[in-house]
Amino acid sequence: MGGRVPRRRRALTRTALGALLAAAVLTGCGATAPREDGARRAAGRFTAALAARDFGAACGLLAPESREQLTEDGKTPCDRALRSLELPSAGGARAVEVHGRQALLRTDDDTVFLSQFDGGWRVTAAGCVPQPDDLPYRCSLKGA
Repeated sequence: MGGRVPRRRRALTRTALGALLAAAVLTGCGATAPREDGARRAAGRFTAALAARDFGAACGLLAPESREQLTEDGKTPCDRALRSLELPSAGGARAVEVHGRQALLRTDDDTVFLSQFDGGWRVTAAGCVPQPDDLPYRCSLKGA
């Protein structure tokens, strides 16, 4: 037999490799949708908490660095510091962009940035306004 692979075995190997390649392509293409949905839900919970004036719940949805920065800047507990920012509290999600573990969600009234942590998506910045000439967004709430 001298190292020759039977024709039937080669055909099965090609079929298996094709199926694995197709699965990898489909998985790679579909992986963004669940992350987009997760980011959209997290931002929705955050804006709903702001609309309900439940600043304690909104603070619980912040990334740790953003919460720390907020309390340091305001020199008050998170809920009071968040209340003082008067962030936009409502607006339907118009678009979400996910890049790795980072997301940007545009609502009718705001732009919210999020990061994905082991425990889920957390808000890293909100009250963000785009700047001209491709400069970074200016955000009322931001992490360090």
